[in-house]
Amino acid sequence: MGSGAASRQEQHPFRPIVAFDFDGTLTVRDSFIGFLAWRVGAARFAAGLARMTPSLIAYPIHRDRGRLKAGLVRRLLKGVSRDELDASARRYAESHSRKMLRPDAVRAWKRWQAQGAQMVIVTASPESVVAPFARGLGCDLLLGTRLEFDGMDRVTGRFDSPNCRGEEKVRRLRAAFGPDVHLVAAYGDTSGDHAMLTLADEVGFKVFKGAP
Repeated sequence: MGSGAASRQEQHPFRPIVAFDFDGTLTVRDSFIGFLAWRVGAARFAAGLARMTPSLIAYPIHRDRGRLKAGLVRRLLKGVSRDELDASARRYAESHSRKMLRPDAVRAWKRWQAQGAQMVIVTASPESVVAPFARGLGCDLLLGTRLEFDGMDRVTGRFDSPNCRGEEKVRRLRAAFGPDVHLVAAYGDTSGDHAMLTLADEVGFKVFKGAP
């Protein structure tokens, strides 16, 4: 599993593709916010949010979620090594997956998986954070927002890709599987998933309600 691991769709003509959003679809809450609060602690997380008050006030004007997310990365992850981030993400997934994953969504995932589909997670959350969850599910390909690392493999506080929501989800799927990518099914829960859902025969929007 990895962001560059899948071959193009035309090279796997007999394996249908099924795409799931992650936060709110496979999970009951936002994985990135939860990870940050868990990693740095409640007090530091609250202080980081307080320093972002001007950005939060401006959000109704610019409506740019990526800008808010980048602000959190700068304040709470900048300077963290890739190895340290990956280790933290593994520990977070190990301790929180049962509390976060929706049982009905996981059942749907496993049903498609048993049918031989290529299972793809397409998420606005950072790939580094979602990767351990994706591996646990046996995900074939993870497409998410990428964090930028410097020459010493430390988080710079910036993104290395656009925020993976809306049309960016479609662009990433086309980059992975070709311009004519077709999904046999896709699942999401927000307006940021609508563009991806238009690529699918079977559309599931806010269909999973289960809580762990």
